[in-house]
Amino acid sequence: MAVEPLLATRAQRAFIFTITLQAIVVLAIIGVVFRLVNEEVSFSSSRYKTLPCYLALFALAEIFEFLMAFDALRLRNIIQLIGITLFHLALLVGAALQVNQTQTALVTLQNCDGTDNYINCGGSGTLWMKVKPLLIVVPCIIGAAWLAMLFCIKQLYGEFGWAIFHVVGANPKMKTMYQWYQIMICLLKFDFFCFTGVTMQLLIVVLQTNSAEFGITIAAIPIVLALLILCGVAVQREIKWLMSISFVMMLAALSYFLYKLIRFYLPSSQALYMTTRASLTVFTVVAFILVSCTLLVGIRCFSHFDQGLRPSKVNALSTKPKYLKSADSTGNMTERQSSYIGGAPVGQRISIE
Repeated sequence: MAVEPLLATRAQRAFIFTITLQAIVVLAIIGVVFRLVNEEVSFSSSRYKTLPCYLALFALAEIFEFLMAFDALRLRNIIQLIGITLFHLALLVGAALQVNQTQTALVTLQNCDGTDNYINCGGSGTLWMKVKPLLIVVPCIIGAAWLAMLFCIKQLYGEFGWAIFHVVGANPKMKTMYQWYQIMICLLKFDFFCFTGVTMQLLIVVLQTNSAEFGITIAAIPIVLALLILCGVAVQREIKWLMSISFVMMLAALSYFLYKLIRFYLPSSQALYMTTRASLTVFTVVAFILVSCTLLVGIRCFSHFDQGLRPSKVNALSTKPKYLKSADSTGNMTERQSSYIGGAPVGQRISIE
């Protein structure tokens, strides 16, 4: 069976094109909203920081999604593609929440229109009514892109679904263990985004630069990044002591997320998070769930150590398919085939690289 090069098939190109197009359109619309609000209010006020935070988050999310999609196609990883569709749904939820959060930030006066107060009223002729349609169309575009992505992934499943066979062979047990390994690596990548999203919102919207919590949040960034990288190395190389340290750090991260979630709703601190509490809550809950899943899947992967899977993980699927010719019964070259090196050989094969 032939393996096409990266972006050589219509489904692969359509998938990348869909993600790229919706990213450009969504960021352009959010940029217009940002400009319209920036012309009327000062973002130095904590009340209005929800808009620059929203723009920064979606810029990060769209770049992250594009890189994850390209990486999934490069590795022929159907599990990561499924993860991207779930991530895209989270973007849809975030865009929908931003409509209410922007209204909370802008509209402080009720039962009035633009003739009374253009900035703080919510009636006709106000700033809110000017940006509201743009904010509503963003989740609509993201939703339409999600449906197109599902169609592409259905095509890609048949194209990539058999690739694991060429890494671990036909052994069902090895295949299952390798799939758990792929899930673990995929979760670590999404853990990084969720932690970065929570941190970015705290730094932009909530925390003061002279506070101790600001310094702790800054210091946590390289620590968590190192944790995720080392955890990936540990599960790939099957380093037990490093994996054990990763488990302890994950428990600490869960405690941190739980602490922040409680602070969002404590009477003494809830005012700090008022304009972004909805998105912060969603990000923190999702991050808590993802880290919990990572911990459980990591324990499952830990139980697979020293069972013969390490060579397949270290020498995983080649990202550059090698073109091979197979010989017929007379020894002559017949058909040009594209195949991954790593699975069980079928008949005589001679490389023409």
